[in-house]
Amino acid sequence: MTPALESPWRSRDFRTLFAAGAFSHLGTNIGYVAVPLLAVTALDASPGQAGALAALSTAAFLLIGLPAGAWVDRMPGRRVLVAADAARAALLVSVPVAWWLDVLSLPQLYAVVLLNGCATVFFDVGSQSILPELVGRERLVPANAAIVTLMAGAAIAGRGAGGFLVQLCTAPVALAGGAVAYLASALGLTGIGRRGAPAAVRGAAAPAAGRRLRTEVAEGLRHVLGSRELCALALTGALGNLGAQMVNTMLPVLFVRELGLSAGALGLYWAAGGLGLLLGASCARRLAGRFGHGRVLGLAGLWFAPAGLAVALAGRGPWLWVAAAGWLITMTKTGIDNVLGVSLRQHLTPDSLLGRMNATFRFLLTGALAVGSALGGLIGEFAGVRTAMWVGAVCLTAAFLPVFRSPIRTLRELPAAARTTREADAVAGADADADPDARVRP
Repeated sequence: MTPALESPWRSRDFRTLFAAGAFSHLGTNIGYVAVPLLAVTALDASPGQAGALAALSTAAFLLIGLPAGAWVDRMPGRRVLVAADAARAALLVSVPVAWWLDVLSLPQLYAVVLLNGCATVFFDVGSQSILPELVGRERLVPANAAIVTLMAGAAIAGRGAGGFLVQLCTAPVALAGGAVAYLASALGLTGIGRRGAPAAVRGAAAPAAGRRLRTEVAEGLRHVLGSRELCALALTGALGNLGAQMVNTMLPVLFVRELGLSAGALGLYWAAGGLGLLLGASCARRLAGRFGHGRVLGLAGLWFAPAGLAVALAGRGPWLWVAAAGWLITMTKTGIDNVLGVSLRQHLTPDSLLGRMNATFRFLLTGALAVGSALGGLIGEFAGVRTAMWVGAVCLTAAFLPVFRSPIRTLRELPAAARTTREADAVAGADADADPDARVRP
């Protein structure tokens, strides 16, 4: 295949999704910095309350994550993305309005982040599920590399800008800017070509009329948990998210109260993680081409694991730089995983299950964020902020083990795209005589 044919940029709809996604991720990262700082500085939130706020921001993935996948498989992807971003814009702008009216409270922040999380469930599942349709499966690795690079750039710009906007213009003003970014994304996403068929029926037979939602959700769970490769990817991602969120939940309290550092310093620290994502995304494809797709996924974690412990050393002077370097290295590994791991799981999943597969992963991975937030807040409240940081750092360090111990480690190339159920039945006899060790079984 020629480089031109491999490029996802040949798709106008992909270019539209990418441009709109830039605004959406910018709004997300501004809110990531501004909301906890607003709670700590303006509403005097305790470590436990900061943990509860962070947990509620991702709790939606536990509450509606699995059925959201089945719903996304039934609905046109463009409409899902536009509605999700419009809802997030409206929710975010309610915070500065309440602040200006002097009625802002922690319960309102709790409600805003919970509902914002519900919209994010649909946006994340929908954007990952629509990508194979927009670019074709043969272009998934470069397309995912571009998306992760975008996420990394938005993390650098959004979190850095968010920290300084909070410092210069107050957190409510920063959140108003985030709402504008979400609105710009929603308007941009209307430019994606209209497609009448929902994801569930593209490339597969339509589901039977009256099919129960529970049945469809169970199919997605069986597909992920019944595959050694997908299950290992999910466990590694969940453990990494658990540790990272425990650390991130305590960072605003550590920086502002214990170390006396500015919001700008916190924004720069988080931006270092965005730089790591950018580095990982930019080198993932080359590393996979040289060493093998699965080998990089399996062994990179072993190489980068010790850096996870350094994030718990954050303090004044040189220790802040040590912790930032550890965070950058840890996020570099995450950037590699986000490109290669997402591409692998898309290849192992037929079109008819993409929404439910992505929803199952988001349920497990982002659900781990909610658990990490709550656990970090509890440990920080009763055992101290530093203890919570160290527990999170240990989880980060051990996160690579499930993939390292799975068949993924020996996989050199991406497997052929998963067949639909109908296609699999038609060629079952031909596959029966194949060498079972020569391919990855979805």
